[in-house]
Amino acid sequence: MIERTEYLEELKRFKDKDLIKVVTGLRRCGKSTLFALFINYLKEIGIKNDQIININLEDISYSFNDYKELYDFVNKKITSKKQYYVFLDEVQNVPEFQKAVDSLYIKKNVDVYITGSNAYLLSGELATLLSGRYIEIKMLPLSFKEYLSAFKIKEKSNYDYFLDYMKNGGMPGNLPIIQNNYNDLDKYLEGIFTTVVYKDIITRNNITDKMLLENVLKFIFDSIGSPISIKKICDTLTSKGSPASNHTVENYIYAFIDSFLIYKAERFDVKGKNLLSRDYKYYVVDSGLRSYLLGKKANSDMGHILENIVYLELLRRGYKVYVGKVDDLVIDFVAENRDGLKYYQVALSVRDEKVLERELKSLQKTGDYYPKYLITLDMDLEADYNGITKINVIDWLLNNEK
Repeated sequence: MIERTEYLEELKRFKDKDLIKVVTGLRRCGKSTLFALFINYLKEIGIKNDQIININLEDISYSFNDYKELYDFVNKKITSKKQYYVFLDEVQNVPEFQKAVDSLYIKKNVDVYITGSNAYLLSGELATLLSGRYIEIKMLPLSFKEYLSAFKIKEKSNYDYFLDYMKNGGMPGNLPIIQNNYNDLDKYLEGIFTTVVYKDIITRNNITDKMLLENVLKFIFDSIGSPISIKKICDTLTSKGSPASNHTVENYIYAFIDSFLIYKAERFDVKGKNLLSRDYKYYVVDSGLRSYLLGKKANSDMGHILENIVYLELLRRGYKVYVGKVDDLVIDFVAENRDGLKYYQVALSVRDEKVLERELKSLQKTGDYYPKYLITLDMDLEADYNGITKINVIDWLLNNEK
């Protein structure tokens, strides 16, 4: 198992705190493995097996008709005043699960941890019941740093591993396949895609037009890093003989976001310091899933794949991430946290002077002194352009400081 260090440290920090620990993220991105790593840690510090109640609700061994059956099952295992640690994996599979979670939470000697593969987990009644009483840990597929750590014996350069990562993505299950039988990778990614689309999206949302849904998703996957509107999607699909209404496309996009397949980056007016309300950009949770869905076409825009990787890394580092607007120019990312803002421009290469000039231009016009970075795949040494730091993307991904 790859040590998901950042996520594991978060669970350790919140251990025994009066909060429900909620781990969310795409199916098979590593949530169950994170629980396994944390349970190993609990055992290492002296927690006994009978104090750990671990239930994976994807396992048919655990079949609960409703929240009451789940609660009764767990409650029977709490037989003393010792501290118990309850792990409920994919808890949304139990009807009205939130009532069981809340009832376990109010027990003084129970520390509750749950996972879910749909944003529905933290909407509706659960959010109402648990308002202010939970911490959400948003899990993503492997970062490049985590991906690289799996290769104990390095047979290639970091650059070559990164090119593989751009194409194959960072789903944890990729690694044994890549290391043993590369030809099975598409089968594995197909399994994830099918489960997410059919189980988390189509079934949950009662969608009947599977072809239209897949066409909308292909359009978004093919347009990562480009500003798009619902109208543009509808017009494009209609021109290709697959008409769709604005309402339908909008509902599909919400479903994709809720299942963690895509992320929406809102636009931010850098000078006005306010959000803008149209032409968002979308990014895919994993470039390997994009490669699977789009086929050979997926590799035609390496610049936007690079941008996608930087976007996800900024999310991992805890930033709120927007697309910046400065007059009529665009800054790829405005990253915000409690310390303020950082600006990031992403380009495959800036060896061409005209390209360098174009990429620097928007950063030069912000009118403030927040840190500014130009991230590229160029292997040159780090450089500075009047306060704008150029840095290689691989160095940046392996160094958490910038």
